[in-house]
Amino acid sequence: MTNSVHPHGRHRAPLPPAQVPAAGVPTPRAPHPPPQAAPTTPPTPAGRSTAHGGPKPAKQRDAFFDNAKYLAIVLVAMAHAWEPLTDHSRTAEALYMTVYTFHMPAFIVISGYFSRSFDMRADRLKRLVTGVAVPYVIFEIAYTLFKRWADDDPGQPISLLDPWYLTWFLVALFVWRLTVPLWKIVRWPVPLALAIAMLAVISPDIGDDLDLQRVLQFLPFFVLGLFMKPEYFQLVRRREVRLLSIPVFASALLLAYWAAPRMTSAWFYRRDSAQELGAPWWAGVVMTLALFGCSVVLTACFFAWVPRRKMWFTVLGAGTLYGYLLHGFLAKGSRFWGWFEDYEWLHKPLGEIFVSVIAATVVTALCTPPVQRMFRFAMEPRMEWAFKRDAAELARERARSA
Repeated sequence: MTNSVHPHGRHRAPLPPAQVPAAGVPTPRAPHPPPQAAPTTPPTPAGRSTAHGGPKPAKQRDAFFDNAKYLAIVLVAMAHAWEPLTDHSRTAEALYMTVYTFHMPAFIVISGYFSRSFDMRADRLKRLVTGVAVPYVIFEIAYTLFKRWADDDPGQPISLLDPWYLTWFLVALFVWRLTVPLWKIVRWPVPLALAIAMLAVISPDIGDDLDLQRVLQFLPFFVLGLFMKPEYFQLVRRREVRLLSIPVFASALLLAYWAAPRMTSAWFYRRDSAQELGAPWWAGVVMTLALFGCSVVLTACFFAWVPRRKMWFTVLGAGTLYGYLLHGFLAKGSRFWGWFEDYEWLHKPLGEIFVSVIAATVVTALCTPPVQRMFRFAMEPRMEWAFKRDAAELARERARSA
């Protein structure tokens, strides 16, 4: 929902904003009714006030969403570690395809859910720039320089228009969040987003600029999350859904095992058109709808098994984008340095388990608060020097100090 504006230009009490972590991925805040009157006293640390203007205790983060983000990012890292193993192991390929069906959609649905309050208000635009655009520039340059050094490729160009490896998500998040006000006024947002994704998958001329194929093909999951309600998450966390998810996941693994030698996993990346994958245009339409349906079902099954209570890893949910962007250096470095070719035992069952454990351990360490503090300059730069003070914000500060 967007904030209403008084006819004379004075802002009413804003709805509670979705918290945004380091690189712009929204962090959870328990939904609650909007305030009824403008605050007249200094806000609480979470920025919320009671209907009578008095401070209201900050609500705790919802452990469910922090748990879901952490578990999703662990699956992302593990899938990246499995990629070099898929050529020699049908089982690894099946696991890889199954996880790729839902791990990024789950992350994107959560991002959409906590982008519901985004509008073009100055403070939110600042957070979008400092939490998404600036980290994109920093990591795009860092990844390019890393490839030049680690892969002995001095000719690798620095191009802010062609995201390399993991930075595509920051571009996508930037574009998606800017379009939030538009999705709130259209009549059928999710079908429209699906139609856009289908048009993208049959349009090979889109090219690589800003990785728009991925931006558009993953768009339906963001829009779906944007219109999710809290009770929908309660539904998938019911006991019967958890039990049903077991045979559903087992069926997905069996289907992936059957499909592994028969189809390319490139469909799951959503970075190419159907024609670029050697398929007729109509296959792109069919695959977009089929993958969307499978992703939604498996994402619901994933959410069904996410713990609701606070766990030892709950605190790491706020640092998932740190883990996401930083683990890419090790994931790519392992390929550049030939680890999977030099150590054949990694392609054996015990080696695959070892690789999975290492990937989960590394990304867990990269989500911890000490790492967040170390890299906050790149992921959460304050950059107060770059922005003018918002007139409405200054007026609110004067009113509070009066």
